[in-house]
Amino acid sequence: MPTACAIRLLGQHDAALLDRVAPDVFDQPVSPRWAAEFLADPRHHMVVPLDEGQVVGMASGVHYVHPDKAPELWVNEVGVAPTHEGRGIGRQLLRALFAHGRALGCTEAWLGTEPDNTRARRLYAALGGQEETMVYVTFRLDAESP
Repeated sequence: MPTACAIRLLGQHDAALLDRVAPDVFDQPVSPRWAAEFLADPRHHMVVPLDEGQVVGMASGVHYVHPDKAPELWVNEVGVAPTHEGRGIGRQLLRALFAHGRALGCTEAWLGTEPDNTRARRLYAALGGQEETMVYVTFRLDAESP
């Protein structure tokens, strides 16, 4: 059954909302420094559900442009507190983030997930997402690299 959480698009002056986050919404504790920088950047976007003033989930993304492509929305993360899973919040978050991307002129949204993350993959499929094969490559930039 869907919950009655209010979904909110965060803006530059909403960092204080991230002081009250339910456990396991983010991978790490929220850093006031990084939260302020994220929210001040007009290309970074985050929607959150609020349950009695507490953030119980989030979906974040970045919209970007390239000289030969229309703007796109990269969905960085989606998280819902275990206490609020199974209530349709993930769908609400992604729908809100996609609507915001459309308003910004984005013509496509994309994300990556692990092959064994079946819960996330079911969510993305339910919203019409199409899986594609891709190779994921990372580089460590906090150490000397090529």
